[in-house]
Amino acid sequence: MSNAYNSKDILVLDGLDAVRLRPGMYIGTTGVKGMHHLLWEIVDNGVDELSNGHGNKLTVTMHKDNSITVADNGRGIPVDKHPKLKVSGVEVVFTQLHAGGKFNNSNYAYSGGLHGVGASVTNALSEWLKVTVYKDGYKYAMEFSAVEKGKKVTGGVPKEPLKMMGKTKLSGTEVTFLPDKRIFGDAIFDFDTINKRLKELAFLNGGVEFVLIDENVKDEEGNYRTKDYNFKNGLKDFIKYLNDGTNVVYKDPIYIEGKSDLITFGCAIQHADNYNENFFSFVNNIPTSEGGTHEVGLKSAITRAFNDIAREQGLLKDKEQNLLGEDYREGITAVISLKLKNVQFEGQTKTKLGNPEVRPEVENLAYNALIEFSKQKGSKNIIAEIINKAKGAAKVRLAAKHAKETARKATSADNYSLVGKLSSCTGKNYLINELFIVEGDSAGGSAKQARDRHYQAILPLKGKPLNVEKKRLNQVLDNEEIRTIISALGAGIGTDFKIENLKYNKVIILADADQDGAHIRAILLTFFYRYMRELITEGHVYVGVAPLYRVYKKNFSEYVYDDDKLEKVIKKCGAGYQIQRYKGLGEMTADQLWNTTMAPDKRVLVQVQLEDVAEAERMISTFMGDNIEARKAYISENANFNKESNFEHIGEVNGEEER
Repeated sequence: MSNAYNSKDILVLDGLDAVRLRPGMYIGTTGVKGMHHLLWEIVDNGVDELSNGHGNKLTVTMHKDNSITVADNGRGIPVDKHPKLKVSGVEVVFTQLHAGGKFNNSNYAYSGGLHGVGASVTNALSEWLKVTVYKDGYKYAMEFSAVEKGKKVTGGVPKEPLKMMGKTKLSGTEVTFLPDKRIFGDAIFDFDTINKRLKELAFLNGGVEFVLIDENVKDEEGNYRTKDYNFKNGLKDFIKYLNDGTNVVYKDPIYIEGKSDLITFGCAIQHADNYNENFFSFVNNIPTSEGGTHEVGLKSAITRAFNDIAREQGLLKDKEQNLLGEDYREGITAVISLKLKNVQFEGQTKTKLGNPEVRPEVENLAYNALIEFSKQKGSKNIIAEIINKAKGAAKVRLAAKHAKETARKATSADNYSLVGKLSSCTGKNYLINELFIVEGDSAGGSAKQARDRHYQAILPLKGKPLNVEKKRLNQVLDNEEIRTIISALGAGIGTDFKIENLKYNKVIILADADQDGAHIRAILLTFFYRYMRELITEGHVYVGVAPLYRVYKKNFSEYVYDDDKLEKVIKKCGAGYQIQRYKGLGEMTADQLWNTTMAPDKRVLVQVQLEDVAEAERMISTFMGDNIEARKAYISENANFNKESNFEHIGEVNGEEER
């Protein structure tokens, strides 16, 4: 691969049109998530430089005016004139849609920015954007801005051509931009969101430094809040981070890697003493949360390799059958990072790898790498631990098989009595039907009276459901509350879960605003995540937000959902006010519950989303597992009890405010 990178390498497919007219086509949404997408496009360009061996540091700086800077020490965007367009490469990259050095593999063997629209779309949706390029001993600069002409706003207009600013010893690209409020309103960049992504990128690109600087926050010494990541062990460090707080079967993760003409991959594996199976996969630094052919190939390699190793080392006798893949995957955490040319993702979301040729490549390379690992000094004890754990899993396989058969039967209300528990709705239209899972008989009674029985069903919980973390399926199904939920939803559980059989489009958790209520919500979300994950990923799970107070007097009544807003409402009400404090949903009348929590045009729902699977896995293991010290440490380090809200506003759906 050539080190030269010039304007002739930039292939122009189209001009920059309609981005401001239909921004959702390019960034998905004009909310907070879409605004961060602008940042990811610029970050991905820098990471593509670094992951292809050009440079070793990327810095993101958050400024007080909500502008943000991304700087890398790569080769720098081409500054010479493009042979066709007769303008600098910088201008081409930031003004032409589908323009970049990634449409062939001569400059980027692997890239995450597959569509080549990132820099131009970020520019088009910014109030202004500034680029500084350090290349071949010289510093260059160029500015762009959104220009108003009557009612029309044209984004990404160059103020003047690229200028040489002088000599430099630096190399790389620095981009600063301010998202346009005319597009994104009052949305602001979020430190935690950016921090998580940069930390993930640091794990995936071992030895590359990622720095986040927040100029909005200073410490006692006057230094800006800063995070600095450089994980020299890459994926092995990633596995240790994911399994922090869990009891692992062997301390040091297994690391394997492989390379062919088609792919390059690295993979880290570690088993814990639980029953969960967790695979985290990435292609060219892009998370593939739905897996794909690379995951399938890795799973096949693990099964085949460990069976062969077990035979070779006498851990499986001749009379014993081979263990199944599910036996070896019990308690496993695995991360695979794949580099691939000409990636084919399934769908528009880039969450599942579709290249069929990848599966046999990964399987063969991973199989050979695991065989080689088994021959290394110190591997024998690790192999023995893995085989023994898999044997233990195999012993309960019949019980698990029986549990699955029980689960299939439990999906039918005819086979598990819901009499006196579920108050079903009369309507058969799945698209509008809702199931409220309500804490306690008292609240359940009010909810049954308040609901619109045509499309709202009520399922009261008599007690706390089982915390399913560290429980096998047969143990989960022994819990009456869990069986009731499975039967009510009608879509099965675990590998038998079928989203198309779901009876309700919205599954709404309605619990008290206290510690017990929070615990019930956590238990239910853990259950859905472990055994009905598609329920979350397809956007069916919500949390109902009930008011804490009612402030009222004659001719005035207003519900308050937040302690911080109570004083404002009291002032609004004026003298002679009264306050009703709701300690639980059961204290509300049916009318109050309907008007505050159940009426579609008045209620506030929190839609549960799964954006970072790795972080979600770590949080559930930490908070719902049995490692008390890890839980205390996390809460002590991260809890912010002064934060106004734990919910991020993501827009409005079906006339309801969702957070």
